[in-house]
Amino acid sequence: MTETVPTGPPISQSADADGRIELSPGAFPADSPFANEDLRPVPVSERKWTTYNFAALWVSMAHCIPSWTLASGLVALGMDWKQAVFTIGLANVIVLLPMLATGHAGPKYGIPFPVLARASFGVRGANVPALIRAAVACGWFGIQTWIGGSGIFALGSKLTGGEWEKAGQIAGNPWPLWLCFLLFWALQIAIIHRGMDFLRHFENWAAPVVIVGAFVLLVWIAVKADGFGALLDQPSKLGWGADFWPVFFPSLMGMIGFWATLSLNIPDFTRFGASQRAQTWGQSLGLPTTMTLFAILAVLVTSGSEVVYGEAIWDPVALAAKTDNAFGLLFALFIVLIATVSVNIAANVVSPAYDLSNLAPRFINFRTGALITGVIGILIFPWKLISTPEFYIFTWLGVVGGLLGTVAGILIADYWIVRRTVLHLADLYTAGGRYWYTNGWNWRAVLAFAVGGVLAVGGSYSNTDPEGAKLGPFPVDGLVPFLKPLADYGWAVGLASSLVLYVALMAPFAKAESADRAESAQRAQEAETAV
Repeated sequence: MTETVPTGPPISQSADADGRIELSPGAFPADSPFANEDLRPVPVSERKWTTYNFAALWVSMAHCIPSWTLASGLVALGMDWKQAVFTIGLANVIVLLPMLATGHAGPKYGIPFPVLARASFGVRGANVPALIRAAVACGWFGIQTWIGGSGIFALGSKLTGGEWEKAGQIAGNPWPLWLCFLLFWALQIAIIHRGMDFLRHFENWAAPVVIVGAFVLLVWIAVKADGFGALLDQPSKLGWGADFWPVFFPSLMGMIGFWATLSLNIPDFTRFGASQRAQTWGQSLGLPTTMTLFAILAVLVTSGSEVVYGEAIWDPVALAAKTDNAFGLLFALFIVLIATVSVNIAANVVSPAYDLSNLAPRFINFRTGALITGVIGILIFPWKLISTPEFYIFTWLGVVGGLLGTVAGILIADYWIVRRTVLHLADLYTAGGRYWYTNGWNWRAVLAFAVGGVLAVGGSYSNTDPEGAKLGPFPVDGLVPFLKPLADYGWAVGLASSLVLYVALMAPFAKAESADRAESAQRAQEAETAV
């Protein structure tokens, strides 16, 4: 099987004054086995998301229970609150860069992540990064749904005077806990079933509500504590010298990894963007600022909790459950519900819905993909996974999530360096086109992914407790001992190595693409001259 070679200027597509590309009427290959209505490019007239929509999306996603507790992990490592907030803020500025880079294709071409991946991995090969991303999202969807249901149960139990905790047991848990979990699951599926436009309206409304909830918690604890406690005065155990940096860099990679998965599938959202300015400013205003503000709020509230209750309570649900005021509990229940739903749907349902649709476009649409995600979220038994986080959350999801850095490197290299942001939309949906490569697979992307993946996660290792016992499934010296020094920087190593290798392997294609651009420019100039 010979490889397809990209030749000729783009056909059957046009650009508006802002450079947004869409297919000409009738040019979408709707009968292709690689196409359906949910994967097709969004028409320019339907790309309506504004700066506020993108900012609200990030505010809603960033204001969640895991985000609230990020600073606690860094303080536990010996940082003071200023060092923790600095690390979180810097990490989110860094992860914003690939977020904007991959997000660029959304407003310009109106395509989701798995379709963008076809340009580099091939029309069939794109299923590799898409399914890896989907696997991570399905896992987190189940876990976040269980956490959200458990939070509702905890607050509801407080409202009922502990009656829920005394209820009959099913599979080792009170039946009201199962009910909270299933109702919470059904609510999320119902929202995403309404489609992306409904999700946009929901996120627009949820963002300010969650912000208000966070500040209400801050005011409440400040009044009870008559200040913010001693945590703000707690000195760093690491200082800013030689002891700080060995902790800082691995922690920075961990904070980057928190949203690194979204840097891949952000085109799933930006494809609805009204302009590049909307997605650029919206994400820039929404992500790093919100995550930094939320870290500061978490530190202030937790410090106040130490004064009031004699211990630092980092879990906002556990803290809210301390109140005896029924209205306060109901308000906290409402905020937890909105915060968890908004982040879980956007971060963990939208992506696998598109990714699964990409696997079998003729049989799976966006809504079916979302339902499959929900079913998988139950079948993975998240209540069991939570009980052994070291083997799942911090190992499997951590390692697979680290592989996604290599995918980001390949996407950025292909779109920005090899193709200089020029894509031929119709060929992304057809066999035999310029993105067909060898039987639908680009072996260069697969090789770059494999090499980058080995470098990123090959040195994965387990720490030991004070008695020397191993705390994880990996060898203490690393899977590949000489790669162990790279393990703490896996996301950056994977991104950089795959980017460089892919550019080198695609050099012949890059020359052909350059010739295409020159030919297209010449034809455009000749057309203007003729007019």
